[in-house]
Amino acid sequence: MNKTELIEAVTEKSGLAKKDAEKAVAAVLETVVATLANGDKVQLVGFGTFETRVHKERKNINPQTKEEQIIPETTVPAFKPGKAFKDAVKK
Repeated sequence: MNKTELIEAVTEKSGLAKKDAEKAVAAVLETVVATLANGDKVQLVGFGTFETRVHKERKNINPQTKEEQIIPETTVPAFKPGKAFKDAVKK
């Protein structure tokens, strides 16, 4: 499912007009991104938690040149599904 298909599904399930559903989906996604960018997490009970994780600086060896490289510390987004979500997918 892509963003367009998600908007269509929200339109059908909510009864909203397509433009309103598009605005709602965009607002939710923008809010999640902005919250994670600020270092906070978004916890939706029954669905899951969006959070950021820090990958520490590490060394890597280029297999072609055998040169050692240092990969800097990075912050990446992560999603941890909630129990209800896991159970629904498992069935």
